[in-house]
Amino acid sequence: MGGSGGLIAAAVCLGWCLLISASSPTADIFENGRSDKEILDNLLKQTRYDKRLLPPVTGTLTVNMSVLLLSLASPDESSLKYEVEFLLQQQWFDPRLRYYNQSRYPFLNAIHHHESIWLPDTYFIMHGDFKDPLIPVHFALRIYQNGSVSYLMRRHLILSCQGSLNIFPFDDPQCSFAMESISYDLSAITYVWKNDEATLRKSPSLTTLNAYLIKNQTIPCPTKASWRGNYSCLKVDLIFTRDRAFYFTTVFIPGIILVTSSFITFWLEWNAVPARVMIGVTTMLNFFTTSNGFRSTLPVVSNLTAMNVWDGVCMCFIYASLLEFVCVNYVGRKRPLHNVVYRPGENPVTQRLPAVLSRIGLILATPLGDKKGEGGGANEIVTCANCGPNPCTHTTNNGCATEVRKKEPPHPIRVAKTIDVIARITFPTAYAVFLIFFFFHYKGS
Repeated sequence: MGGSGGLIAAAVCLGWCLLISASSPTADIFENGRSDKEILDNLLKQTRYDKRLLPPVTGTLTVNMSVLLLSLASPDESSLKYEVEFLLQQQWFDPRLRYYNQSRYPFLNAIHHHESIWLPDTYFIMHGDFKDPLIPVHFALRIYQNGSVSYLMRRHLILSCQGSLNIFPFDDPQCSFAMESISYDLSAITYVWKNDEATLRKSPSLTTLNAYLIKNQTIPCPTKASWRGNYSCLKVDLIFTRDRAFYFTTVFIPGIILVTSSFITFWLEWNAVPARVMIGVTTMLNFFTTSNGFRSTLPVVSNLTAMNVWDGVCMCFIYASLLEFVCVNYVGRKRPLHNVVYRPGENPVTQRLPAVLSRIGLILATPLGDKKGEGGGANEIVTCANCGPNPCTHTTNNGCATEVRKKEPPHPIRVAKTIDVIARITFPTAYAVFLIFFFFHYKGS
């Protein structure tokens, strides 16, 4: 009887255990062999989990953020926009999603249960446009044994950037975007950068795809720049540089070539009208075409930029060289005074130098107050009364007594050539000074 009574008691206990196991649906959900779906179906039952409620944590819920930069598209200079692709990871702790260690899964793949799990209502501000739909299609959602949740999503943003267009193209545009909770203030949610990362993590292939990014930083949103001061906000700054080699090869070097080409006319004959007109007009038209074709791709602003200064000054030099030819041609065609004959082959600048030096030496050798030594050079034109009934003009080396000294008026052709010689020095020198000032001033800014 004793043995049979023991068997009966054991059977009753076993029955009670089976009954309890059957009535407790969470007792065996973490055993080996259970799938992610089965475990999550039990974790997310409405009787024990409500996605409308914040995770029950002590104090403020902390959401750790990190960004992995994947790719950068080529910039759009006309609108100052950059396309950026990155992975945004958010991690937080939800004690309602803890499961026991006897499970063989280190984490649960909850990609098909994302609509049933509480997620931070993170949205982007100060960015521009989304290239993908607002609801992310590419994401990953993992739940770990201790209740930690990792939410990873891919985003593709078209960032609206800010640059110093007054020194364009020597500026470094800054593109920023920020992340903030739309409904939970600082008393409920706090965003922090994971591991206090000061810069973004970048994909290893990023450097081969784009070479314009020079600096980036991840910071909390400044109070003055924050949209709402009582909400947690994180900011990403991407600082780019422009491809200066592109602007040098397409704008600056062609401009220098065209301007210096217009200076070639100063070395041509003053009366070479077809050649000088063709060079002046051709360089002006070519510069207009190059400038207008490139300017159509630049951002439209109302303030003065470095490109406006470059175009204006270069065009002034080209136009001034054309005006110089007009002046030279006009002066050279004027009728000479006193029937002065132009002697070809003489240098218009140095031909009078010996006479000037001779006169200076004569003045220095003559004592002060001695008027006798104030004679002119041998070739100086004087007015003589001994030539006949009418006074005549000739040089002083014919033995005629000098009554009135009169300098030889310059021949118009000599004046025209003198203008050309002066232009050969002043125009290239002035343009070189402008180039030095332009590149040092704007590059330093």
